[in-house]
Amino acid sequence: LLTLQVPVLRPMDLMVEATPRRVFANAHTYHINSISVNSDYETYMSADDLRINLWNFEITNQSFNIVDIKPANMEELTEVITAAEFHPHHCNTFVYSSSKGTIRLCDMRTAALCDRHAKFFEEPEDPSNRSFFSEIISSISDVKFSHSGRYIMTRDYLTVKVWDLNMENRPIETYQVHDYLRSKLCSLYENDCIFDKFECVWNGSDSVIMTGSYNNFFRMFDRNTKRDVTLEASRENSKPRAILKPRKVCVGGKRRKDEISVDSLDFSKKILHTAWHPSENIIAVAATNNLYIFQDKVN
Repeated sequence: LLTLQVPVLRPMDLMVEATPRRVFANAHTYHINSISVNSDYETYMSADDLRINLWNFEITNQSFNIVDIKPANMEELTEVITAAEFHPHHCNTFVYSSSKGTIRLCDMRTAALCDRHAKFFEEPEDPSNRSFFSEIISSISDVKFSHSGRYIMTRDYLTVKVWDLNMENRPIETYQVHDYLRSKLCSLYENDCIFDKFECVWNGSDSVIMTGSYNNFFRMFDRNTKRDVTLEASRENSKPRAILKPRKVCVGGKRRKDEISVDSLDFSKKILHTAWHPSENIIAVAATNNLYIFQDKVN
């Protein structure tokens, strides 16, 4: 007689696994730095150092190359693509940023290959700030359209800038993320931190912007009141419902007891990735291998 084995239910920890629905392969020679879904919800783009490809969700084995900045001779390479994003409402428009601190806005209606931009955003360099590190710290690590589609935000090593799509020659707002590091660029170059790629995000109403820093600090800038705050994501102060206290960094001189000296910042603890809920005041902050989720004070 066949013995019938009945499965037994054993209680165990919940495991979450991701299973790929589709694999879009073999379209990039270099590391992909950006993926952006188009507002038509039929296509998306992927960008690497030298090329941007347009994909259809239903077609996995081929993509259409829309930007190619690879020179015939690689020794002539002077810049690379660092980030790219579609406009939130116009499916024909996208932007991409470069390691030279420039942003190009392209219109896919003008030509199949968007090597010629429709708009070119660049701030002229202040000669008084020129240094050995100028080119490295001007490289843009992230570019994001505002939800309204009117502005773009860019993050370079020391600042966050907000640009109006109708004004290409300079940003309308510039926020200093950690200006106290300007005197530390030499040591940051030696430990490779100067090449860190920080992201930036808008809140749901485009009124506040957020980006990360070192020592597990992250910064928020209110565009209306011009106030800014430094907060810390760490295990020591991450008890549920604990209210985050603003942190201050002091540069030289006497240090107050609630301040932290710029010389004691931990550069191995950095917040590169942040996200803001599209409609509520809930943020996610990735600090090394920890994910923190914070929300507005709940009564």
